[in-house]
Amino acid sequence: MSRRFSRSLLALAVVAASAAAASLDFNNPTGTQGLIMIDKLGGFVRFFDPVSLKELSSFAIPDGPPHELAISPDHKTAYVPVYGDGVYGRNPHPGHVIAVIDLATRKMTGTIDVSPYQAPHGLQVDAKGLLYATCDTSRKFLVIDPKSRSIVSAIDTEGTGHWIAVLPDGSKAYVANKNDRPFVSVIDIKARKMTGKIDMPNGTQGITVSPDGKRVLAVDYKDPKFVVIDTVTDKIVDTVAVDQNRRGPFRVKYSPDGSKLVTCDDQQGLANIINTADLHSQQQVVTVGKTPFGIAFSADSKTALVSNHGDGTISVIDLPSSKVVKTFKAGTGIETLAYY
Repeated sequence: MSRRFSRSLLALAVVAASAAAASLDFNNPTGTQGLIMIDKLGGFVRFFDPVSLKELSSFAIPDGPPHELAISPDHKTAYVPVYGDGVYGRNPHPGHVIAVIDLATRKMTGTIDVSPYQAPHGLQVDAKGLLYATCDTSRKFLVIDPKSRSIVSAIDTEGTGHWIAVLPDGSKAYVANKNDRPFVSVIDIKARKMTGKIDMPNGTQGITVSPDGKRVLAVDYKDPKFVVIDTVTDKIVDTVAVDQNRRGPFRVKYSPDGSKLVTCDDQQGLANIINTADLHSQQQVVTVGKTPFGIAFSADSKTALVSNHGDGTISVIDLPSSKVVKTFKAGTGIETLAYY
């Protein structure tokens, strides 16, 4: 092989690696090293083998029940908020810490105290590793430096922000206010302030950003539909009905390759699979377990895991065939989960 040809192959490899890195979806993590699950009802963080799906280890969160999850861009650390001993709208003793977990050792290494702010829930990260959290009781969007474990900024959201979608470049965030306020709050992260509202008359349930950062999907809190938001103009550019659902699904997520969406309906135990090339094409609807809450994708985008919070099981969906191929027991009630 000539040196010139070798250099050409190396250059192509570098370009390919750069393109892959640029398309990483930090807020919908995946990988092949492991599988982490947040057992809200059991109060545990659980680790599973990503191939055999057998549980490897677990530990209890000492400060209270864990809820959501974010994973650092280098996949070395997981962040899990302690929301409190209740649920949205009924949380009498709100928490004020985010647990820090070392993924290599599968152990908790400390906490980030977000006091005086309360009830941290939605978590996201950006490419630089900054951590973002909503504190719904305090109506704040926090910018956190996980290295110093300190709050950089606390930004008003006007609503009880429960979930967030942060653009991959860390420039903006979109905050879902559930049924507390009839809009999605738009946060300019660099300016450190709320700069807009996107009308959601029925309120907002799940929210997510596309892997390329061009679209945000916000689920209607009442009706079985979601809206598509252009992240340049912050305008709604499309509305998509979710087949066979009676109300807006609990959560929506993109597959890592961006080709599919999966939603989960916590009322009827359904998962909808939607092709992103045409959001109005025929949807594949599959029955999963009771009260599905969380969605995780394998790195090859061929498998989706749906956590059934109501019966302590996980449904394994083969995405090419749109079929549930396996169901296995996992904890008491998993809120969310992710490959890493």
